[in-house]
Amino acid sequence: MLNAQCSMLKAQSSILAYRALVIMAMTLPGSLVSAQTGVQGLLKKVGTLIDSMSVRGVDRRYIDAPERPWQLLVKGNISQTIVSMKTQGNMAGETYSARPYLKTTPSQYVGLWAGYRGYGLGYTVNVGGDKGSYFTIGATGGSFGINVRIHSFKNSTPEFNLNSDLIPEEYKDTWDKVQLTDPIRVNTVIADGYYLFNGKRFSYAAAYDQSVIQKRSAGSLMAGLMYNYTHINYASDTNGDMIYAMDGLGQVKLWQGSAGVGYAYNWVPARGLLVNVLAMPMLTFVNKLKAYAYATNVEQLMEDPAFWDPYSSGEEWDKWFYGNLHITPLGDQTFNSGVSIGFDGRVSVTYNFGRCFVNAYGQFNNIRYHHNETHGYLNDWFVNTSFGLRL
Repeated sequence: MLNAQCSMLKAQSSILAYRALVIMAMTLPGSLVSAQTGVQGLLKKVGTLIDSMSVRGVDRRYIDAPERPWQLLVKGNISQTIVSMKTQGNMAGETYSARPYLKTTPSQYVGLWAGYRGYGLGYTVNVGGDKGSYFTIGATGGSFGINVRIHSFKNSTPEFNLNSDLIPEEYKDTWDKVQLTDPIRVNTVIADGYYLFNGKRFSYAAAYDQSVIQKRSAGSLMAGLMYNYTHINYASDTNGDMIYAMDGLGQVKLWQGSAGVGYAYNWVPARGLLVNVLAMPMLTFVNKLKAYAYATNVEQLMEDPAFWDPYSSGEEWDKWFYGNLHITPLGDQTFNSGVSIGFDGRVSVTYNFGRCFVNAYGQFNNIRYHHNETHGYLNDWFVNTSFGLRL
């Protein structure tokens, strides 16, 4: 009797499980469709919001949004970084004094940028010159905008012009054309934001990411903020001779925060053609420099007979010298500089034809820093060219 009841309960459980599976099979597609519809609805609402923001409050006689909201760009880039510094001081009981001038060779990059109504991402890789890459983030629309540019690269053939008292006059030309076994590593982050006082008739986005179209000439006073972080590092054993020539200076980090007011103008000489010029003096109110000092064993190696061996070939001497060359960290020191003046300048040319457009623009940043016996500047410039398609 008990076995019969157990069998009956099992049969009933199987029937209930089967019915549950049938109900799930019937309702699951509807749930998936509902969830998919919900996601699509959310994306559509976000897209509608961005669409409205791109032309909200603007004079449609001057600024218009293309019917196709997506932009896909193939980009080319050429850039260069120049650092000039004069510094001296004492760290960990060691005196250092250096006047380096580091000028990288212009480098070429190619890549892609994709965006929706001015909100997009881009990535480019090196094809000539420095070994590195660019990563960019942009969000432009209406009267506000922000752009972030992250540049990481290595350079083995900088123009140094060290001006070090430790280098005899007859050898300075050799140092100017030095080729490093271990390249200099440079990382920069530049973020800038803006506010347009005449966003109703003037568009920054029309000139720099083509998310909208400037139909008539107009200009605007604009306020801007900029943040810059730069890390220059050549601290390695094989660069010990260069660190010695710079009296122990092996790497430098810079942080700057700047604000400025400038003017930008969009000139539309013909239908589809746009020329932009932007100029903004910048007041740097956060200006911090961190210098790292290193000791080397160069002087000890110079006392070794192998250093002066006239029968050693260049290859043999290099193998001996750089195989025994070492650096030792001594410490670091941070300087908070006073207020300084910099400059941000940009020029752009765009031509729209149908769903396509071509663009070229350049940017130049001059950032200065100083503290007691340490002062110098960072010049960073680049030129972008692109061919774009609206989708």
